Amino acid sequence: MSIASMTGFAREEGEFDSFAWRWEVRSVNNRGLDIRARMPQGMESFEISVRDLIAKRFKRGSFNVSLNLTRTPGLSGYRLNEALLERVLALADDIRARTGAPPPTAEGLLRLRGVLEAEEADDGDETRAAREQALTESLSRALVQVEKARAEEGARLEVVLCALVDEIAALAARSRCLAAAQPDAIRTRIGTQLKELVAGGTPLPEERLAQEIAVMVGKADVREEIDRLDAHVAQARDLIREGGAVGRRLDFLLQEFNREANTLCSKSQDLELTRTGLALKATIEQFREQVQNIE
Repeated sequence: MSIASMTGFAREEGEFDSFAWRWEVRSVNNRGLDIRARMPQGMESFEISVRDLIAKRFKRGSFNVSLNLTRTPGLSGYRLNEALLERVLALADDIRARTGAPPPTAEGLLRLRGVLEAEEADDGDETRAAREQALTESLSRALVQVEKARAEEGARLEVVLCALVDEIAALAARSRCLAAAQPDAIRTRIGTQLKELVAGGTPLPEERLAQEIAVMVGKADVREEIDRLDAHVAQARDLIREGGAVGRRLDFLLQEFNREANTLCSKSQDLELTRTGLALKATIEQFREQVQNIE
């Protein structure tokens, strides 16, 4: 299973009986699964089915779902708005009395907004159930499109993530080489500094000098941090290969990456090792930015 992005979009249209509709589904990054549905008036209860369908397919992401539902006019007949017609005729009589205008025609009256109304049939339970089933199937097709879009974006992200993990591994390996040279560099630096301090005075015993060097070398030892970085690199590669909804676990692993990189920089007694540690932190941050879009 490949990793999936949390970014996707789909539009799906459908028809049933005298109804036509259009679904639009958008998903973007989110720490969890957040679903916002906009249903037509009178179909608020259908939102439960929408949420269930999305929750069965996706683990993370912020979803915005909208349903535009229209009914084809003219298929259910028309009825005359008697009350409105009476008011219009009364006004027409008043205008004729004042102006001598000819009486209104039936065609003209029927063209007035609201005089003739589309009459909606009272759908039975079976018809409503069949319509909702068709809506559900249409939404399912839209979610398949979203899933496909998220998978395609995830495949592109996977390439980027693998390259960043390789870069982290290379920087960790460079840090190991630089760290191996730290004890000698510390010994040389301390020896030089002590010679300057005791110039013309009593030299520091070799045993005491060795003790001071050992303490500083111990404090500057970053081998454990690098070992843990290597372990985190291996785990990151395993998670990417595993695929699926691994975004949360990668996000947690990045906290461990950052902890080791920060400690390495704080312990460093070498300028080049510090620079490598900073480059490591920058690459880890790039990795984190990409992981934010993984389901």
